[in-house]
Amino acid sequence: MLAEGSLILLGGFALLLVLGAPLAVALGVTGMVVILREGLGIMSVPTNVYAGIAKYPLLALPVFILAGMMFERAGVAERLVRFVSVCVGRRPGGPAIVAVLVCLFLGGISGSGPADAAAVAMVMIPGMAAAGYPREFSAALIAAAGSTAILIPPSLAFIVYNILVPSASIPALFAAGLVPGLLAGLALLIPVLWLSIREGWGRDQPAATAGFWQTFREAIWGLLAPVIILGGLRIGAFTPTEAAVVAAFYGLFVGLVVYRTLTPRKVYEVLVESAEISAVVMIIIALASVFAHAGSTLGAFDAFARLLLGFTANESAMLAMIMVMLLVAGMLLDAISIFLVFLPILLPIMKTFGWDPVWFGVLLTMNMAIGQFTPPMAVNLMVTSRIAGVSIESTVRWVIWMVAAMLLAMAAVAVFPGLATWLPRQLGY
Repeated sequence: MLAEGSLILLGGFALLLVLGAPLAVALGVTGMVVILREGLGIMSVPTNVYAGIAKYPLLALPVFILAGMMFERAGVAERLVRFVSVCVGRRPGGPAIVAVLVCLFLGGISGSGPADAAAVAMVMIPGMAAAGYPREFSAALIAAAGSTAILIPPSLAFIVYNILVPSASIPALFAAGLVPGLLAGLALLIPVLWLSIREGWGRDQPAATAGFWQTFREAIWGLLAPVIILGGLRIGAFTPTEAAVVAAFYGLFVGLVVYRTLTPRKVYEVLVESAEISAVVMIIIALASVFAHAGSTLGAFDAFARLLLGFTANESAMLAMIMVMLLVAGMLLDAISIFLVFLPILLPIMKTFGWDPVWFGVLLTMNMAIGQFTPPMAVNLMVTSRIAGVSIESTVRWVIWMVAAMLLAMAAVAVFPGLATWLPRQLGY
């Protein structure tokens, strides 16, 4: 029963993905087939669908998606770019440094890698091209820097991780992701500066047309967003779910009243688009619950975990094996999907070795971040390449540099867990 059911569940899921079935379909179909075949109770399907999404913390997910899109359409990225450009000044690699820093900051607003990358790419790529940067390099860099959005709080990936691993609270995960996220951004600056100096990129930059204080006044409303969100969480003014609502209304206020870049028509479009994205995510999570119920009831996940543990009892070797496996998966699936598929298998391994669930979540998320700009899936790279007007294939030579930098940052967090766990402990989470 266990062997046959596990083969149908895991093998059928993999087969459907290879055949091109949507992830939600692959999860739902294989889960229901196993439930029916093994007599696990067909009425467990609607129960698990409801239970999968009827979770209070999960309410933050669609609202943070809405908030990120509000800030994107409000023109916050453009004003942040002007302000950071003035701060960085005219120096070799200046525009690339600006792109990385703005991506890091926007990550503290949107929590979404593709939204972050799209907003910065639309503003930065034309200017970087004028400063001598190849469009292929610019697309690769912004895609990589945008991936830090799922590490910098508020992170949509951490919200999903919390649903699957309740022992890692959302405030603790948000705090834990801050230092590794900044570390990943700083790591990207190493190849950026070296390549810029070697190739002579960024030397011919137009002089700033506005001074520090003018650009600061324009950007202050965007600069305040993460302060309000994270500050409110820290002092206990609101929960993560309530923080998402505050962020959404703040973005609406900035776009309608302050910058006046949002019109009723644009607000309606944002509401529709965010609802569509949220619906897709919720459907995947709901059907993943059916898949998880079938696998856990059958014991398939525990059996697979024991199989992995059979390869090695060495903690470091096991961690390295998991990272390689997830790195490959990140090239094919998005971060949320990987969490839903792999976490039921990885949690028994985490408990076996006694790994800190917060640190482990950050490490997994850093791996997912790399997958966001690594072909063939590379959702961030798809967005930036389209904006830059280049093919994904042409960016690979530059993507390799970014992957190497991010792997260096991830290795640092793996070797020194305190990089992720220090801040949550200091804040009392």
